[in-house]
Amino acid sequence: MRVSTLSERIANEINKRVLDGELGPHAHLRAEQLSEAFGVSRSPIRQALQLLESRGVLEQKVNRGFFVREGVASQFSHAGMPDQLDAPDVHYRLADDWLNDRIPPEVTEQFLRDRYKLTKAQVIEILSRAANEGWAERKEGRGWRFLVVAKATETLEQIYRFRAIVEPAGLLEPTFSLDRASLAEQRRVQETMFQGEIERMSPDRLLMTGTNFHEALARMSNNSFVYQAVVRANRMRRLLNYRTLVDRDRFYDQARDHLRMVDLLERGENLECSFVLKRHLSGALMQRAVWQKMVPADEEFPEPARRKNEPV
Repeated sequence: MRVSTLSERIANEINKRVLDGELGPHAHLRAEQLSEAFGVSRSPIRQALQLLESRGVLEQKVNRGFFVREGVASQFSHAGMPDQLDAPDVHYRLADDWLNDRIPPEVTEQFLRDRYKLTKAQVIEILSRAANEGWAERKEGRGWRFLVVAKATETLEQIYRFRAIVEPAGLLEPTFSLDRASLAEQRRVQETMFQGEIERMSPDRLLMTGTNFHEALARMSNNSFVYQAVVRANRMRRLLNYRTLVDRDRFYDQARDHLRMVDLLERGENLECSFVLKRHLSGALMQRAVWQKMVPADEEFPEPARRKNEPV
């Protein structure tokens, strides 16, 4: 099967999530959700899923879709992928350089290739990701433009206030329908974080576990406007969260709140869960405000002291 570089990258990322335990045995991989998460069409997603099935990572069930195999041991090699970025480090460097005015607001692809020692395909990939997250756009002529709005402190505050309005309301929609399979998967992910995954996950993966949780709840509202609003807000906030990602301490509190919400939804207590969710988002904004005051703008990402907590 001939596979595009983009599909290989997506397959590699999905495979890593399986190995990390983020996607457990029998987890259902829905093309629509993956398409939204990766910001691509369904065609490369389907190709990536088919590739992973051929490698024995996934199994396809008739009229049901793709699922993670029981006891899968990945055979999908990370080698031999010429245009695959080795890690998200270059993306973080670009984001940090932009946040701290180390690069101009308008750049060419050649400028980024020279600065970060990347191939043409890698530069396109990293710029496409930035555009998908809402902080870069291609100019009408030659080159790319980084968006000033993404650097404003007020933007992050507005995003969280917006989410605190929309997400709790989604749980109270008359069309809300509990997806028990999705909720069980979210519970498994949050519980594994307390078992040491918080200390082992990459910053990007830590952020994605929270993003996936909140988007899963928004999807259950069965209101497409609620869901799409949450997805778009999450894409923009990724840039503004990079500087705080290594504060792993706060992910224990985050996971604890998430598990509390899972309990409430399983009991049908949506009103109480809506209240907890609003408080959770408001608290997250306050934590980030405190952290940003502690970290000088030109300082490299520090590693705070970590604690070992257990879920309650």
